[in-house]
Amino acid sequence: MAVIEASSRIEPCLLDEVGAGIVDLVSAISSASQALGMRLHPRSAESLADLVRVMNCYYSNLIEGHNTTPREIESALADRLDSTEERRNLQIEARAHIRLQREIDRRFAAGDLPEAASMPFIRWLHRSFYDDAPEAMLNITGAGGRVIRMTPGEFRGAADHEVTVGRHAPPSPGAVLAFMEHFERRYRFDGMGAGTRITAIPAAHHRLNYIHPFLDGNGRVSRLMSHAMALQAGIGAHGLWSVSRGLARGLESRGDYKRMMDHADMPRQGDLDGRGNLSRRALADFTAWFLRVCLDQITFMTSLFELETLIGRLRLYVGQRGLRGEAVPLLEHVLQRGEMPRGDAPRAAGLKERAARDLLAALVGDGILGSETPKGAVSLRFPQHAVEILFPSLFPRA
Repeated sequence: MAVIEASSRIEPCLLDEVGAGIVDLVSAISSASQALGMRLHPRSAESLADLVRVMNCYYSNLIEGHNTTPREIESALADRLDSTEERRNLQIEARAHIRLQREIDRRFAAGDLPEAASMPFIRWLHRSFYDDAPEAMLNITGAGGRVIRMTPGEFRGAADHEVTVGRHAPPSPGAVLAFMEHFERRYRFDGMGAGTRITAIPAAHHRLNYIHPFLDGNGRVSRLMSHAMALQAGIGAHGLWSVSRGLARGLESRGDYKRMMDHADMPRQGDLDGRGNLSRRALADFTAWFLRVCLDQITFMTSLFELETLIGRLRLYVGQRGLRGEAVPLLEHVLQRGEMPRGDAPRAAGLKERAARDLLAALVGDGILGSETPKGAVSLRFPQHAVEILFPSLFPRA
């Protein structure tokens, strides 16, 4: 059977009709994402968003088969890179992922994030991810063992850029640009209703990987694009949840993501299966699964970031770290107000000035508090040793 090279090969791009189950999921996601972090001070939420970026990076790496530990990621962010080339390269990837997601979040907050499904934005994601990559990471082994140098941000276009992904044969290099132009037209949010924007996220996620526009890095780009689309669809909750954790873990098993992506590759199965080249039923299945993953992750993060839950875990943290008990009201004060001038420490902790100063120094030294300048206001920080106590289920125990 000849491979269709017309850009309509990726149709249906959107579901023409949405069943009650998907409608219910869209409604639940909208409500849950609005509630996530609602009671947190914006500065405390920002600190937690930093933690979520590390989590997103960790699970995105895991999907790629790269097991970079949270502590290695933390070291990479502090520019402490491993001495071995393999681990160092994984740390460089992790640092690039977090830097890029932080920039997406910043641009969204500033109101200048481009259409997430546009070709310039997708190219920017890919190019920016490889900004600091060593030359070895740009060398891709192609068919017949030939090594090809990948140009970051450039779509497959040369004759030797043919690829296969498992059983799937993506569009040939000469057709990629036309496919991406079609992709951009179909997934622009401009003119879409709120519900359609949400159901477009899983569809675009699959179809971008189906096109496989770059020689490498497509999975990472699709997950970062999905993060940006979620922000623009109004369900991003200021970066307090991530779909990557759900995709890596699945709903039933860790193999769910690969199985469902493969399922959505299915060609149309007869006259009752839509009018496009690909199966409409399979796209609906994938959309429902992906949205259930999103809702599961939003619900999970809500349980972790509920204000009372956080205060209770801060008490546990103070006890396990051997800090004096007055640290609890001080940390609660910072959590609820976002940050605290150092001069407020005596009142917040109920201590005299000298004792409060010593306690503050201990908390900063511990890493649970930090500031932009040596004498600046302090806010919560979440170093890995704190994450292991405060959020024990965020990463696998191993």
